Amino acid sequence: MDHFATVDGVRVDLRHWIGGRRVPSDRTFADVSPIDEQEIARVAAGGPDDVDAAVAAARAAFPAWAALPVAERSAILRRAADGIEARIEDLSRVETLDNGSLIRSHRRGVMPRVALNFRAFADYAEKQLGHPDLSVRNHRERITYDPAGVVAIITPWNAPLMLATWRIGPALAAGDTVVLKPPEWAPLTASLLADVLHEAGVPAGVFNVVQGTGADAGAPLTAHEDVDRIAFTGSVPTAGVIARAAAPNIVPLSFELGGKSPLLVFEDADLDLAVDIAVEQFDNAGQVCLKAARMLVQASIADEFTARLVEKAAALRQGDPRDERTDQSALVSRRHFERIDGFVRRAIADGATVKLGGGPNEELGGLYYRPTVLTDPGEEIRTEEVFGPVVTIETFADEPEAVERANDTRFGLAATLVTGDRSRAERVSHRLNAGTVWVNCFFVRDLEAPFGGNGRSGIGREGGPWSFDFYCDVKNSVFSPVGWKDSTHG
Repeated sequence: MDHFATVDGVRVDLRHWIGGRRVPSDRTFADVSPIDEQEIARVAAGGPDDVDAAVAAARAAFPAWAALPVAERSAILRRAADGIEARIEDLSRVETLDNGSLIRSHRRGVMPRVALNFRAFADYAEKQLGHPDLSVRNHRERITYDPAGVVAIITPWNAPLMLATWRIGPALAAGDTVVLKPPEWAPLTASLLADVLHEAGVPAGVFNVVQGTGADAGAPLTAHEDVDRIAFTGSVPTAGVIARAAAPNIVPLSFELGGKSPLLVFEDADLDLAVDIAVEQFDNAGQVCLKAARMLVQASIADEFTARLVEKAAALRQGDPRDERTDQSALVSRRHFERIDGFVRRAIADGATVKLGGGPNEELGGLYYRPTVLTDPGEEIRTEEVFGPVVTIETFADEPEAVERANDTRFGLAATLVTGDRSRAERVSHRLNAGTVWVNCFFVRDLEAPFGGNGRSGIGREGGPWSFDFYCDVKNSVFSPVGWKDSTHG
């Protein structure tokens, strides 16, 4: 097989990265661009043997990496951040072609955030991992964050590099070693990341990449008896499979799963602001777990809100994501396209009213789906995660009904509310069942803040100290004031 591909002018190695070297595979899988449904490359397809080799390399590298002083690990991660920043254009071009996301978003926000994932956790490790001693009844208690071991990280296709480094950053900063299984629908920037980390001085075996499908590479990785942590972002059904595979080994899990998040718009809201936030839900063609797909609008303003949203969403420019003027690109795959279209068709058959869109963009063809706004939604599209450019609008009469309807979901990832009443904002945000609540804003979070969901939206929290709670084993060592043969204790 050809071990390299030129992707929009960028040379990408298609082999695995295991133990500090490139490892080929006898088997490959096709990586297809959603922009035109053309094959980009044939990528190495890993299996149990590749997973075994990667986990063994990570285990062998762990003692030396864990023993490295935090400041030295952090210095390497800061060099990695520098390397990311130096390659923002290459990374943007590759990921845009690979999963169809907007190149302007990568250049201005996503790839700088990738670099920040390394830089911020390098900084935070130096603060968090040196915990002050405690004292109880003249005994000294030393609290330490010991690296957990080998971390398996499995990432999704909608923001593959950013979501991978959000886990890789704290894991490496904590002193863990990593085996990454990137998404088969968008694997290429993981290979470029391996190059960046190697150039930054990450030792052989500390970071490994095994490409392939969930069945062939993901399954043996999550069931591996020498894996100490599993971090997964993806669907609820896949999370269930991973949980069952990890259960015999009693491996701690961090799951960031789906959502069916509400956007609550009260009659005292700044309507321009509310509509702007609503239009943001079509970003990345709606393929965002945090997306507020359920819009709950107070009945007195529902008609005006709907009309404004339809007008603004209709003006979004669909097309090639490599064009800086494009607002919405294609969906990631034919299978995903058909899944979303199925949701919309069934909703219409069930009585939903199409206010905008409602089907493919016939002018562009391919995997381009029109921004879609539905009112009077049926049960399925109101409760199931669609993960596409589709939103529903329902009305409520008053605040208690708004909260009740917002919480009427098995998910609990995020919620957004728009109101001009500060006291209402405090009341409602307190009562919403969500890991993150945005008030008069959207998609704002410091990396030191917790992130995660309730219910079927996940297990655990990451970010800041919560990341190190997961990627470390927290130890309390208690020292007695008596029994010492020298005078140095205490």
